[in-house]
Amino acid sequence: MESIQSIKQRFELIGNDPKLNRAIEKAMQVAPTDISVLVTGESGVGKEAIPKIIHSLSHRKHAKYIAVNCGAIPEGTIDSELFGHEKGAFTGATQTRSGYFEVADGGTIFLDEVGELPLTTQVRLLRVLENGEFLKVGSSQVQKTDVRIVAATNVNMFEAIKKEKFREDLYYRLSTVEINIPPLRERQEDIHLLFRKFASDFGQKYKMPTIRLDDTAIELLLKYRWPGNIRQLRNIAEQISVLEERRTISASTLHGYLPNANATNLPAVVGSQKKESDFSNEREILYKVLFDMKGDLNDLKKLTLELLKNNDSDKVQEENETLIRKIYGTKEESIPEDAVATEVLHLPEPEPVIESSSYNAPTPEDRYHFAEEIQEEETLSLQEKEIELIKKSLERNRGKRKAAASELGISERTLYRKIKQYDL
Repeated sequence: MESIQSIKQRFELIGNDPKLNRAIEKAMQVAPTDISVLVTGESGVGKEAIPKIIHSLSHRKHAKYIAVNCGAIPEGTIDSELFGHEKGAFTGATQTRSGYFEVADGGTIFLDEVGELPLTTQVRLLRVLENGEFLKVGSSQVQKTDVRIVAATNVNMFEAIKKEKFREDLYYRLSTVEINIPPLRERQEDIHLLFRKFASDFGQKYKMPTIRLDDTAIELLLKYRWPGNIRQLRNIAEQISVLEERRTISASTLHGYLPNANATNLPAVVGSQKKESDFSNEREILYKVLFDMKGDLNDLKKLTLELLKNNDSDKVQEENETLIRKIYGTKEESIPEDAVATEVLHLPEPEPVIESSSYNAPTPEDRYHFAEEIQEEETLSLQEKEIELIKKSLERNRGKRKAAASELGISERTLYRKIKQYDL
């Protein structure tokens, strides 16, 4: 059995990180078997090297090896690409076509970005994994295939399963053995080695002297987070090799090629939810105050009505003082000294009797109807203000009820009911 070092040389894998070595070791161990393997890791870490190692060390090494990028094939044609189709199966199917699973019979298929597969295709793939059977698009004849499947993804599979974008049963079929490739930022000692290798390759390719980093540039290189991993490192090494005349690169020069170079290697804490705006909080407080004021006004109107109906001044005076305590506080000392004097409802003095025959004193019924008119006018005023607020909010949000309801602090259903009620 080949050593890890010889495998690295054969597949041009650079680095001595323990996590990378462990991933290569697992690939070498599972290669002689036919079990499915799932390679995980961020985009650009070099996941495509693992299926090549597995195929080359397996008993299938003399059969075909086909790599398929599932994310690059349109959803409408991916079933045809993988499983083939019959003539006339769909518009443009002018002849029968063999899919990758038929062509690679006896060999290995590498499904890159397997997390991007449509759900319908996932069902077909699960059947291949379970019993080696598949159907061509437009055919009812079951075909058999003997392929080794190695898949790779940069998607969080458990999150995808939770969101019902990936089948749980398929995940467990694919990940009989899972091999994780660490991101470049976790391979500190390998970063400079990789950069020197890329710089040497591009120097030979473009027939230029190889670029070299000074100490400050090396320090910056190691501090950078490398979100694009090895792919990004290689791209920057190529840019510098072609564009820089000076072949010794300083930190200031390297800084110009690194996006967000001031970001550290420390993990960032990101809030899961946005806080509500200050405007929303102020609006809620304002609505609460207005509703409280409305309740107090209703209490005052009831007192006025009671007074006009019964003319029981002592009872009304007592209830009025209770209302003042409710507004200013529950304890006596919290009530301003002049509150009762200024806020209580003063009962009208007995009206002088006018002997003129043209004057008729108001009856209790008249007083009752008068109180009803006052109550109706005030209620109508509040209603008009509510209508005005709803109209302005709908105009500002161009008639979008959801946005208007959010701005008004009410549910969309309540807003819809009020629009019908006021015929807006």
